[in-house]
Amino acid sequence: MGIVGRMRVVFLFLMASGFVSNLMADPRTTKAGFQCNSTEAVSSVLLAQNFVPAMANLSTLVNEDGFGTSVVGEAPNAVFGLAQCFKDLSSIDCQLCFSEIRSILPKCYPDTGGRIFFDGCFGRYENFSFFDQGVDSVQLKNCSSSKNSSQPGIFKEALERVIESVSLEAQKNQGFAVASHSVSNLTVHALAQCWESLDKKTCNSCLQASASSIMSCYPGVDGRSLNAGCYMRYSNEVFWNLSRHTGLSAGRKALYIILGLAVGGFLILAGIGLWKKGHLRQSFGKSLKDIYGSGLSSALAHSQLNFRYQELRQATNNFDSSNKLGQGSYGSVYKGILLDGREVAVKRLFLNTRQWIDQFFNEVHLINQVRHKNLVKLLGYSVDGQESLLVYDYYPNKSLDHFIFDENQAQILDWKKRIDIIQGVAEGLSYLHEESEIRIIHRDIKASNILLDDKLKPKITDFGLARSFAEDQTHLSTGIAGTLICFNFLSEVHARE
Repeated sequence: MGIVGRMRVVFLFLMASGFVSNLMADPRTTKAGFQCNSTEAVSSVLLAQNFVPAMANLSTLVNEDGFGTSVVGEAPNAVFGLAQCFKDLSSIDCQLCFSEIRSILPKCYPDTGGRIFFDGCFGRYENFSFFDQGVDSVQLKNCSSSKNSSQPGIFKEALERVIESVSLEAQKNQGFAVASHSVSNLTVHALAQCWESLDKKTCNSCLQASASSIMSCYPGVDGRSLNAGCYMRYSNEVFWNLSRHTGLSAGRKALYIILGLAVGGFLILAGIGLWKKGHLRQSFGKSLKDIYGSGLSSALAHSQLNFRYQELRQATNNFDSSNKLGQGSYGSVYKGILLDGREVAVKRLFLNTRQWIDQFFNEVHLINQVRHKNLVKLLGYSVDGQESLLVYDYYPNKSLDHFIFDENQAQILDWKKRIDIIQGVAEGLSYLHEESEIRIIHRDIKASNILLDDKLKPKITDFGLARSFAEDQTHLSTGIAGTLICFNFLSEVHARE
C-alpha cells in the first residue's frame, strides 16, 4: 500500500476513534426549529410529483452556490422551494447540512408547506411564492439553554451590544455577519444570516424583528430567533466556523492554522509510524470489529472487490456531470465504463462525518452477503482515493422514479408491468426479512431506490440505512429514516388507472 493509502487508513481509524473530529469543520445540523403547515395539499400525488424535482433542483443549486430557489408545477399544487447555507460553512459541510433538510422536510408531506432551521442551514417549501418574505405570522424562537448567566447585568449589556453590532454588519455584508463583544471579563458571540432572496430593506426589517425577539431569551446564555427571511443566534461560546469567517485577527487565524497543521501532522506521522511497526493494522481491525462486528473487518480484509480509485475516476470521465445518474443524501451516482468495456454505476460518497463511515461500511457489509434476483449486485469498492466509492451493475433504465414522475415515461408502465414491479420489490423485501441468512430491514424503500433492468425488472438498491436483526427477533425498533413522499407509487397507480 502506498503512502496515500496508508494515510487514508490512518485518517479513517482516527476518525472512527473520534480523535480528529475537532480538527474538522461542523455542518451544524442541530435542529433549531421545525414547523409544518396545518393545511393539506389539494392533490397529494401532484404535490409529490412537484416536490421531488424541486428538491433535486435545490440540491444542485445549493451544492454550487450555497443558496437556491426552485419552482415546479402550477397552483394550487405548485412547490416553491428555498434553501440557504450560512456563509461560514464550507462547501462539503453545506452539502451535508442540506442533506438533513432533504431528510426531514418531507415529513411535512402532504401539507402545503413547511420550514426547518438548522444551526447551519435553512429549508422551506410552500405552494406560493415566499422568496421576498422577511417576517410572516410564523415567528419561531429557541431559547435552548436552561443555564442563565451568573453575571446577568454584565451579560445583558454585552448581549445588547453584540446584537446591535451583528445586525449592522450583516446589512453591510450581503446579509451575513458574526460578531463578539466583551464587557469586563464576559464575552457574548452572535451570528446573523438573511436569505439571499431578500433585498437590503427586507433583510434589515427581518434582522430588527429578530433582534427584538431574541432578547427575550435573556438571561439564558444561548438563544435563537427564527424568521421567514433570516436567522439570528447568540451564545456565550463561539459556535461558528472559525476557519471561514473574516472576523478573526490575522494572528489568531495563523494560530489556528499552525495548531491544526501541527496536530494533524503529528497524528498522521504517528499513525504511519505505528503502521510500519504493525500495530496500527491490528488496532484498525480491532476498532472496526468492536464498532461494526466481526464480519465487517474480515469482509474488507479478504475481499476481492477492490477497485483502484484512478480506474473508476477514468471510467466516469473524472465524475463528469454528463455521467451523473442521480444523487442522494450521502452522495452521487455516476455511469462508468471500465477498461474491459463493462458498464457500471459508481456511487461517490461524501467523507466528512462519522455518519459517512457507518453508511459506507454498512452498505458494503450487508449487500456483499445477500444474493437475490431483485437486489442489486455489489461489484466492488474503492477506499484509496480522494473519495470512497461503491461499484454496482449499471441498469440503463435507471430508477423507478424516472418513470412514475414523468408523464411520457409513465405510459410505458402499463398495469401488468406495475404489478410485476410491485411483486418483484415485495419478493426482494421478503428475502431480506425472512430468507436471507442475515435478516435485513432496508428502511429506505422508495422509487429512486428501485432500479429497473432492460426488461423493467426491479432491483432494490441503497442499503446505507439498512439494519440487520437476529433470527429470533420478530420486531425491530429503529429511528425514523428514509423519505415519506416516495411511497406514492401505489397512489399514483390508482390515480392513473
